[in-house]
Amino acid sequence: MTNWLSLFDINTTFFTLLNYPMSYLEFFGTILTGWSVYLSAKNKVISWPIGIAGVILYGVLFYQIQLYSDLFEQFYYFVTGFWGWWLWTHPKGDQKDSKNELIVSYGSKKFNTLGIISIALLTISLSFFMSNIHLIFPVLFPIAASFPFMDAFTTATSFVANIYLAKRKIENWYLWIIVDIIGVFLYYQKGVIFLALLYFVFLLNAFKGLHDWSKTQRSYDKKI
Repeated sequence: MTNWLSLFDINTTFFTLLNYPMSYLEFFGTILTGWSVYLSAKNKVISWPIGIAGVILYGVLFYQIQLYSDLFEQFYYFVTGFWGWWLWTHPKGDQKDSKNELIVSYGSKKFNTLGIISIALLTISLSFFMSNIHLIFPVLFPIAASFPFMDAFTTATSFVANIYLAKRKIENWYLWIIVDIIGVFLYYQKGVIFLALLYFVFLLNAFKGLHDWSKTQRSYDKKI
């Protein structure tokens, strides 16, 4: 049992690449998450269950490197993963495509305004909370959070972006581009190099997703 549980310890090395010790946790969490993001850009429903598996592994990882906003973010992704999976496969009314799935569309002005306000409010509240979490819950979080404001902003933006993704709104990719740029810097600074490289790949994938989803949406317009 002890050996099995050690696989979930970031200090348990799976292999070493260019003097970088790769843990089982980081490797498999990254592979599953990367695969999920790639499939999202491809507009594939299977991206949701694969993403849920990656979320579980990343939750354990973020706790161990004291990125507490990212830790709570994984709980959110776990829940919205099932929600998004349901929305994509159970569209209502005229929101169906040829595969009987939710269509790709742009968010309304009201929807986008609400999204921006939500990011601002969540960033402020999360930043304050995470800056003091080691004082509020010293037993659970004995070490102060790293980069609390930046981590809170990417968390808040990711929260909103995931709702856009679940609703199959094209604007989700603009938000992910912002998150990915900051993520490359943040994870590099924390020494999680493989994860930083993954976020660079995510950044490229987000541009690809934006292009492909926009093309898909235009094809709907031509059919109308």
